[in-house]
Amino acid sequence: MPYFATLIILFLLLLSSAIRVLREYERGVIFRLGRLIGAKGPGLIFLIPVIDRMVKISLRTVVMDVPPQDVITRDNVSVQVNAVVYFRVIDPEKAVVEVENYLFATSQLSQTTLRSIVGQVELDELLAKREKINKELQQIIDMHSDPWGIKVSLVEIKHIDLPIEMKRAMARQAEAERERRSKVISAEGEYQAATKLQMAAEIISKYPIALQLRFLQTLTEVASENNSTTIFPVPVDLFTPFLQRGKEEDKTT
Repeated sequence: MPYFATLIILFLLLLSSAIRVLREYERGVIFRLGRLIGAKGPGLIFLIPVIDRMVKISLRTVVMDVPPQDVITRDNVSVQVNAVVYFRVIDPEKAVVEVENYLFATSQLSQTTLRSIVGQVELDELLAKREKINKELQQIIDMHSDPWGIKVSLVEIKHIDLPIEMKRAMARQAEAERERRSKVISAEGEYQAATKLQMAAEIISKYPIALQLRFLQTLTEVASENNSTTIFPVPVDLFTPFLQRGKEEDKTT
């Protein structure tokens, strides 16, 4: 009876070691006596005890943070740049056979590529054309990790840390640029105002009556301010028609 119980326990242990259950996002790379058999899953997997060995690989997207890298740009500015890499395993067999640790390998590849690409561009390009640099990083990392069965879907530069002296210089540059724009806009306004005044003067010179109409409009605007007393000069030309009519009437009489 004790012998029979021992056999049952051994059988259960062998059965538990022979059965594996893989989730939907997992694959099992199976080696039989050291030789690659293939990748299986998801679901219930049967292994030959002692003979078969399984390496479990996740197919979900991995979000890897690239630590800050000290880089000198092409225009000799020292910056710290970090990034984030999104990738996933598309070939579990290559991820196990072709590289010892695909996570560590991808991390090291991302760091060296980030330093290399950022070192080839100037600071202004790094700040203004980040999307272009992200795309270039993604293409290079994806190309080198493809033999490992890795697909890099996205690379994003997260933060660019500049030296304090460079930040101050950029702040002064931005302030000078804003002042320049302000002066240009003010000059353009003065030019447009002078142009309109010139056009108005030309019209008034052709039609003198327009000056009198403008004078009357100014009186209307002054009267609208609720002033008790309004003093204004009256041009003599305004009474010229009346004076001429009076002279004509005197001659007729």
